[in-house]
Amino acid sequence: MATKHIATWANELNYSDLPQDVIQSASRSFYNWVGCAIGGSDHPATTIAYNSLSPFFGPPQSSLLGRKGAKIDAQHAALINGIASHVHDYDDTHLDTIIHPTGPVASALLAVAEWKGGFSGKEFLLALIVGIEVECKLGLAVWPEHYDVGWHITSTTGSIGAAAAVSKLLGLSVEQMNHALGVAATQVIGLREVFGSHTKSFHPGRAAQSGLIAAVLAQGGYTSSETAIEAKRGWANVVGATKSSIPESLEKWLGMDNQDLGLASTNGGRWEILRNSFKPYPCGIVIHPVIDGCSQLHRDIAKLRLEVADIKEVKAKVHPLVLELTGKRKPKDGLEGKFSVFHGGAIGLIFGKGTPRQYEDEAVRDLAVIEVRNKIECVADTTIAADETKIVLTMVDGNVLEKHVKYAVGSIEAPMDDQMLRQKFEDQCAAVLGGGARSASTKCWNVEDMSDIAEIARLA
Repeated sequence: MATKHIATWANELNYSDLPQDVIQSASRSFYNWVGCAIGGSDHPATTIAYNSLSPFFGPPQSSLLGRKGAKIDAQHAALINGIASHVHDYDDTHLDTIIHPTGPVASALLAVAEWKGGFSGKEFLLALIVGIEVECKLGLAVWPEHYDVGWHITSTTGSIGAAAAVSKLLGLSVEQMNHALGVAATQVIGLREVFGSHTKSFHPGRAAQSGLIAAVLAQGGYTSSETAIEAKRGWANVVGATKSSIPESLEKWLGMDNQDLGLASTNGGRWEILRNSFKPYPCGIVIHPVIDGCSQLHRDIAKLRLEVADIKEVKAKVHPLVLELTGKRKPKDGLEGKFSVFHGGAIGLIFGKGTPRQYEDEAVRDLAVIEVRNKIECVADTTIAADETKIVLTMVDGNVLEKHVKYAVGSIEAPMDDQMLRQKFEDQCAAVLGGGARSASTKCWNVEDMSDIAEIARLA
């Protein structure tokens, strides 16, 4: 029984079971999430959600990151912080499933931790790790068919991960957690059709809210199917698309037939959080190699004392998934620009970087950007890896520049180091927190040593 297996594993996992690299990865994942949530707190999608839903807000239980003095009920705080953390598409990515794992889990956890109070950094990180491991293992069981058919895998797995995490934080029994997973599993949300709109960021926020509600209901005695994940009409078979062996695949990934493939524990298994990566650019991760390569070409053009305006054409070979996910030739605003490999290439060539500023509506509609964007062609090539690209740039004077990006920055092979992660945090937060960005960065970096995790919410 996969659902009970998950509940049992999560219930029995102790902080002392966690390897140091897993703890470090969880700390970095949470740190990155806080920065993204603060950075996205004033985005129109976040503001519209806040203003529109304010008539329904309950008592001031949990803080909204980046909004000074704003405290609302815990479930709406989970929703709004979840939206803010994903709206710039700058959050972490589990590379094997392209799940953004921390958003749904941390948004729910921080809201509950502040509401209930008294949770240490270690207790918080343990629950965070539980949630991330659960959602990523479930993602592996249904990937890629589940995503290919049109589900947004971050939210469809995120509600279950959030429920497991909150259940762990609140100390639910195995039976209660089993029911919490079922309540979360039935709240499936997330269609890829809405990518490029405000609703994409709604997905992880709603997943956080759904997982929180599921755990609280189960704590109060609410029941669900005890096999909600693996049953014939349960989560995995319903959302598993075309896979005919979902139960077998799910049991394999949960370690029910082979511990080496299962949920990580003290006696074996792979920790999925170690496969988590961080984005140097606020857009679809498959665009990153092209931005990397074009940013390098930007510097080469400058060294040769040439001008970007004198580019004749740019041809890039990319993994087929790049055009499937980010093939928008004429994005109409910043959110659509995040799904345009052509816009990503253009800002790399023009600015030599990609920050949230390059994905504002004004930048996407800039005539100079559009002119360069129209000179870029991308060709799908099955020999090109997902984090790779080969670019050939031709100038009007006949000069030809080439760039091969084997591993994009942010990949497992070329990860963002601590300094890069700190710079990203402070750059995002400075516009919202001003001079407080540096102190927030320091505090969030040392989350493991905190006696009360709610201090993060008050600080940020």
